[in-house]
Amino acid sequence: MDTGMILLIVLILLAIAVVFAGVKVVPQSETRVIERLGRFHSVLGPGLNLILPFVDRPKVIYTRRIENNIQGRSVVRYTATSVIDLREQVYDFPSQQVITKDNVIAQIDALIYFQIVDPKKSVYEIDNLPNAIEKLTQTSLRNVIGEMIFDQTLTSRDTINGKLQSILDGATNKWGVKVNRVELQDITPPDSVRNAMELEMQAERSRRADILRAEGEKKSVILLSEGQKQSQINQAEAAKQVAILNAEAVKQAEILRAEGEAQAKLLQADADAEAIRRIKASMQDCKTDAPSYILAQKYIATLSQMVDGKDNKTVYIPYEASSVLGSLGSIKEIFAGK
Repeated sequence: MDTGMILLIVLILLAIAVVFAGVKVVPQSETRVIERLGRFHSVLGPGLNLILPFVDRPKVIYTRRIENNIQGRSVVRYTATSVIDLREQVYDFPSQQVITKDNVIAQIDALIYFQIVDPKKSVYEIDNLPNAIEKLTQTSLRNVIGEMIFDQTLTSRDTINGKLQSILDGATNKWGVKVNRVELQDITPPDSVRNAMELEMQAERSRRADILRAEGEKKSVILLSEGQKQSQINQAEAAKQVAILNAEAVKQAEILRAEGEAQAKLLQADADAEAIRRIKASMQDCKTDAPSYILAQKYIATLSQMVDGKDNKTVYIPYEASSVLGSLGSIKEIFAGK
C-alpha cells in the first residue's frame, strides 16, 4: 500500500470523526449545555443537533447516584456527565439526626421531588447541584424540626412538608430548579422516648377505658332513674284513672239509686193516690173523709213502732191529742157503719 492510499484512508477516518463530533442526538426529556471556546453558547433540544467539532463541547455537570458498598450500606456517589435530565427527579436522603425544641434527638428520613426548569442556571448558578440540594434539604429540615416539640413532629407531617417545600423552592429558584414537594418517610425517636411513649399510650388507653366505663355507669344510672320516674308517672296515671273510674261508678250508682228512689216514690205516690180513691169511694156514706182515715192509720202504725222496743218505761203523748182522738173516732165510725 503506497503513501497516497494511506493518506486517503486517514482523511476519510478524520472526516468520519469530524462528522460524529459535530452531530449530537439528544433523547426526549434530556438536554445538553454547549460551550464554545469556554463560553456558554446554546442549549440543545431533543432530536438531531449540529455543533462545531472541537470548538463546541458539552458542559460537564454532576449527577447523584446511590450505590451499595461491600457492607451492604447505601452510599451516595457523584459522577460527571454532560446529560441534563429534565424529568422530575426524586432524591432519597439517608437518615439524619435532628434535635427538636424539647431536646429530643430523632432520626428522620426525607424525600425531595424536584425538576430542572432552566438548564443554563442549573449549570452556571451552582456547582454540583445534587450535593447542593441535599445539603440544603438537610439544614432546612434541622431548622424546621428545631422549632417544634417532638409530639408536634409526629402529628404535623403535612405542616413540616409544606414548610420544607416552601423553603427549598425559594432557595433553589435561582438555580433553575422547581421543588414540587417534600415528604418525610420516617421519624424514629430514641429508645427511651419510645418506651415513654408506649407507657403514655397504655396510660391513655387505660384512662379512656375508665372514662368509657364511668360514662356507661352514669348512663345506666340515668336510664334507671328515668325508668323509675316513668314507672311512678305511669302508676300515678293509673291510680288517677282508677280514681276517675271509681268516681264515675259512684256517681252512676248514686244517679241510679236516686232514680230508683224517685221511681219508688212515684210508685208509692201512685199507690197512695189509688188507695185514697178506693177509700174515698168506699166512704161515700160516711161522714169521715179519706185523709183523716189515712192519717189515723199512720198514727196507729207509728205508735206501735214507738212502743215496740225493749224500754217500755217511756210514755209518748202526741202533741195534737185532740186530732188523734178525732182520727180514731173516724175509724170507729167507719167500722160501726160497716
